Amino acid sequence: MPWRDNPETYGWITRALHWGIAALILWQILGMVLRLALGRMPVVSLFVGLHQPLGATLFVLIAARLLWALAQRRRRPGHGRGPLARATRAGHVLLYALMVAVPALGLLRAWGNTRAFAPWGLPVFPARETEIAWATTLADRLHGELAWALTALILGHVVMALIHALHWCDGTLARMAGRR
Repeated sequence: MPWRDNPETYGWITRALHWGIAALILWQILGMVLRLALGRMPVVSLFVGLHQPLGATLFVLIAARLLWALAQRRRRPGHGRGPLARATRAGHVLLYALMVAVPALGLLRAWGNTRAFAPWGLPVFPARETEIAWATTLADRLHGELAWALTALILGHVVMALIHALHWCDGTLARMAGRR
């Protein structure tokens, strides 16, 4: 398998970033669904306790994926032409925008509140004496709502991947899954 993308398939770097980010986002979504469904229980604490460090990790991986996608944009398999191709591009742009915005808002909240933020023991933001209200208010209002919008978009992405694989049989899912 090539390490870089080419017109026929995605390389292993693109695939590793795609599936690694997908697994971490699934963990985050599952944790929030469990929190809503079960409240504060020990099993939920495992997910929620890792929410901030995994969110910071996601931000770094998503930034790397975005930079890699930009570097590979002329090498990647195309989406074709026509309205479906334009919808595909728009959907991917929206996915990337929300994947950046959601953890960025979480980081904004961490920066603006009074607690130190040190995911995985790495100091990112020191503790502060007073909260930066505009930052925490903005993040409080948008982080969760945009995360649910991202979840809906991801579900649509999965449904379209299945349609490509099971109905259109065009090899789109195989290019990302590594079977092509």
